[in-house]
Amino acid sequence: QVQLVESGGGLVQAGGSLRLSCAASLRTAAPYTMAWFRQVPGKEREFVAAINWNGGVTNYTDSVKGRFTISRDNAKNTGYLQMNALKPEDTAVFYCAADRRRPWRCGTTTSDYDYWGQGTQVTVSS
Repeated sequence: QVQLVESGGGLVQAGGSLRLSCAASLRTAAPYTMAWFRQVPGKEREFVAAINWNGGVTNYTDSVKGRFTISRDNAKNTGYLQMNALKPEDTAVFYCAADRRRPWRCGTTTSDYDYWGQGTQVTVSS
């Protein structure tokens, strides 16, 4: 089992930066892919970025390429999403997710992930 807790959300002006963190608590030491999704009211949860178990593979949705960077520190069981040049359209609840079934790849759909955090709100003002 994996428990995920996000932190680092908040209110920022357009053009600003935030760094989200996702702390993972694991009952057994097994590799996992970590991803970030986001959701706005009335819309489906959408993929943002993912990183495989050793950091060797990353994947980003097109709208965040060049602005967001996903990383992880396996010694701390923590993942990060550095968000720069934020735009009002980035406003959403951001969720951390983990995939233990295929830790070598970066899935982009919600069905690829079995474990989810509770979410953290990111609001970007114009």
